[in-house]
Amino acid sequence: MSSDGLASVLLENRDALLRFLRAHGAGDSAEDVLHEVWLRVHDAPVGPVAQPLPYLYRAANNVMLDRYRSQRQTLARERDWSDATGATIPGRSDEPAGERVLIARQRLTRVQAALAALGPRIDRVFRRHRLDGVPQRELAAELGVSVSTVESDLRKATRALIDVERALDDE
Repeated sequence: MSSDGLASVLLENRDALLRFLRAHGAGDSAEDVLHEVWLRVHDAPVGPVAQPLPYLYRAANNVMLDRYRSQRQTLARERDWSDATGATIPGRSDEPAGERVLIARQRLTRVQAALAALGPRIDRVFRRHRLDGVPQRELAAELGVSVSTVESDLRKATRALIDVERALDDE
């Protein structure tokens, strides 16, 4: 039987194959598995098949098993990656050390002071654009200024933050 013959047998027995796949663990992905079987049957050169329906059941089962193994390997790989790059270590806190928290707070205070020194509008433009994600055009309308003024304010704020970063690096 040719691949066209197998494809027609698959189409004639589509509902039965879907029931088989669902009953054997494919669940909601039964349609996807059957589609993959159809692609394999349609694209692959197939020699004579004496019993096409059992052949299709076997092919469907193999595709389902391949997908299961792939998912299992993906989960194991993700778990291993998570374990290697930052999973909780028994007996150690996930919280940063007190010293790191203190340093971060001091840096934040300096950044806030630098932005406040630029004036309330520049501080507001920076926070609304960078932290809240408000587009520049919308900010300009909100504040009653031009878009180029908003861009200028953002440049000033960015320059101030770069200066703070350099000062912190020099310490």
